[in-house]
Amino acid sequence: MSATPASRADVDARTAADVPAPVGDPAPVADEPPQVEIVDVPAVRVHHPSDLLGMVLSALGVGLVLVLATYAHNTTTGVAEDVQGFASLLNRILFVPRVGLEMFVTLAVPLAVITELAFRRLGRQLLEGMVAAFAALFLNIAVLWAIETFGSDELVVGMAIRVNGSWVVTLPGYVALLVGLLTVVGPRGRRRTVKWSWNLLWVAIGVLLITAGVSLPGLVVSFLIGRVTGLAVRYLSGVLSERAYGDSLVAGVRRAGFEPVRLLRVADETTGTGADGGPELDGDQAARALTRSTDHRLYELTTRDREELDLVVIDGDRQVVGMLTRLWRSLRMRGIEGRSVVSLRQAAERAALLAYAARAAGVRTPRLLSIAEADDSMLLVQERPDRAVPLGDLDPDELTDEVLQEIWAQLQLAHDAGIAHRSLTSDVLLVETVVGRPIVWLTSWEQGDVASSDLARRMDVTQLLALLALRVGATRALDSAATVLPDEHLAAIGPLLQMITLPRLTRDEMRANKKVLAELRSALVAHLPEADVEPQQLVRFGARTVLTIVVPIIAVVFVITSINVDEITSALSNGDWRWTVVAFLLGLVTLLGAALAFVAFSPVKLPVWRATLVQTAATFVGLAAPAGIGPAALNLRMLTRRGVSTTLSAATVALVQVSQFVVTLGLLLVLSIASGSGESALPISPGVLFAIGIVAALIASGLLVPKVRQWVLAKTMPTLRQTWPRLIEVLGQPWRLALAVGGNLLMTLGFIFAFDASLAAFGQEASLIQVALVYLAGNTAGALVPTPGGMGTIELALATALSTTTDINPGVATSVAVLFRVATYWLRIPIGWAAMRYLQKTGEL
Repeated sequence: MSATPASRADVDARTAADVPAPVGDPAPVADEPPQVEIVDVPAVRVHHPSDLLGMVLSALGVGLVLVLATYAHNTTTGVAEDVQGFASLLNRILFVPRVGLEMFVTLAVPLAVITELAFRRLGRQLLEGMVAAFAALFLNIAVLWAIETFGSDELVVGMAIRVNGSWVVTLPGYVALLVGLLTVVGPRGRRRTVKWSWNLLWVAIGVLLITAGVSLPGLVVSFLIGRVTGLAVRYLSGVLSERAYGDSLVAGVRRAGFEPVRLLRVADETTGTGADGGPELDGDQAARALTRSTDHRLYELTTRDREELDLVVIDGDRQVVGMLTRLWRSLRMRGIEGRSVVSLRQAAERAALLAYAARAAGVRTPRLLSIAEADDSMLLVQERPDRAVPLGDLDPDELTDEVLQEIWAQLQLAHDAGIAHRSLTSDVLLVETVVGRPIVWLTSWEQGDVASSDLARRMDVTQLLALLALRVGATRALDSAATVLPDEHLAAIGPLLQMITLPRLTRDEMRANKKVLAELRSALVAHLPEADVEPQQLVRFGARTVLTIVVPIIAVVFVITSINVDEITSALSNGDWRWTVVAFLLGLVTLLGAALAFVAFSPVKLPVWRATLVQTAATFVGLAAPAGIGPAALNLRMLTRRGVSTTLSAATVALVQVSQFVVTLGLLLVLSIASGSGESALPISPGVLFAIGIVAALIASGLLVPKVRQWVLAKTMPTLRQTWPRLIEVLGQPWRLALAVGGNLLMTLGFIFAFDASLAAFGQEASLIQVALVYLAGNTAGALVPTPGGMGTIELALATALSTTTDINPGVATSVAVLFRVATYWLRIPIGWAAMRYLQKTGEL
């Protein structure tokens, strides 16, 4: 008689039964996994960043379609006509009228979806779907009304179809309603009714478009409106979490090859404090630092073999945020490689690759033991450095020279293997002591690079140097780096000592200690006198670049749209071009006025001719600096080259700028008072006066708030303290004060007369008080926007002020403003370049 072969489970069960259990321990039950203790705060509903991104893109899509329907009407009409060429053929094929198909889809789709949700007892999702559907319908009606009421003729025609000889705007409301409903109830692969509803809707849309029942732009707008409302409801209400929690998480750990007996969630910013009745979460210092540095969920895993491990859980719904952050950083910063990591699996594989590479390079980092997938999460099981303490939690006395050298040694091991970390903060550096010797762990390699660039490794050194300088001081941090790194590596980080190279956590700490970066530059120069610490341009574009591009474009659009060729031609025929030459010469006189004010406040004797050349050179420098910054920089340079201390030079330059502001403000006040006399009335509308009163009231009320008052004092008091001693000295010499006031008046009046000459060149007339007020107000308002040389903003402000204050046509006013800027700014730039070259040759600059 042959025996039946026993299964592997039966053999294991008999073997376990034959082995006696240890005294005091209960005998294990065969084939039953141990009970797992889970301490967690599962997120039942999550707000997907992808829903928010989709909503924003859909809203932008609506705006783009409306623009195309207005300005690319021929293109959209041609596409619609090509598609609708099949209308006659389709009408012969269809055995169901189009209207009947629309009614069937409008009734069948919601009924099928609602029925399934009701049978599955998904009441909340049913309510959300109804809210999204009706919100989409109402929004569609509102957009239709807005187009018919406020839309231009081109937009109305672009969104309409021809019905009985007239144009009718078509935005099919049932398309918006059904798209909003189906967007909320979930993806088509999850429920059969949703899948068939989407298919039926696409068929109805195709038939509607081909049979000329709707315009193509109107159909797209209604579809996108449904997406906007559906995604908005999903994001605001949240969706059922697809992350791995509970039994799914335990199953994933088992697939990774470990038998868990306890999973303890490490507290992070999403778990709360447990005060609302939930479990009290904790975690050691190293675990909390790990979850802060990665933004992933982290669990302390205890296995059946009593191993203490870390379980890192990467959730799929968080990958959109990471992708956008990496994309923005790679676009904005030079030398930062773009990333193609967009999926959950790719993110996990990249984290594993960096962990394995760092470990193979000899870097002390937690060893990655296994990877598994569970629902919409990837699980990474790794060693736990449970006795280590984050660098940020160490006392300053514990940061010995040996610890600092060990930190630099770990980073150097990674760099020798071509690996860059790219996010070195106080949370990724862990320190523990073993047999009296410091051991340093370098963790969280998710943002790193293999085969990294030289710039990426230099940024690592910069980040670590700044991090250590915040804790042990700039000199000691640099000395610790010098013991490990060669001098050429240290010299290369000088241009990178700037805030943009630091991670967010270090930047926050650096803002509270603003002198640290300056101290690091000084310490680097003291250690390596030949080191270059001039900041390197790492940002491709910033707020100033955007303003430099956008503001001139707005100004050009304003000029083009406000030009009336006939009126400008008439104004030119009545004008005299010779006034343009006068405006140019008056613009040159302003340079002499600025030079006189500079000479008056200078602590050393300056030749008026050289000071005038410096002001002329500033017109060239102004191409790359905001209005007023170029002259200040060259004035400071001239004084320091003549042996004046940096502090005294800065005080002198600040006093020159303050005096210019005070004289301009005083002249504006005097002219405003003078304009109220009967001899020269200034036609200012009541609305403008009312707006000025509101602004004054807001400023006065804002100064009553202590924080606002403190902010104003913080901005003004340093300048006042800097200029006050120099001002007292100047007041003791009345001739200096008179020369400064005269120079500033000459400069300001020169610009005013040049603006008046520009008016005369177009045959326009205005009182001198009107011209002065328009110039002072427009130039001040335009200079507030920090574009190089005030390009675009000053022209726009002057044209607006001139057209609103006087009866001059906006097109003519714009032409006057442009002519004034050409005569007093653009034509002086070649002369400024020549003056700059001359001063550089003679050693003045």
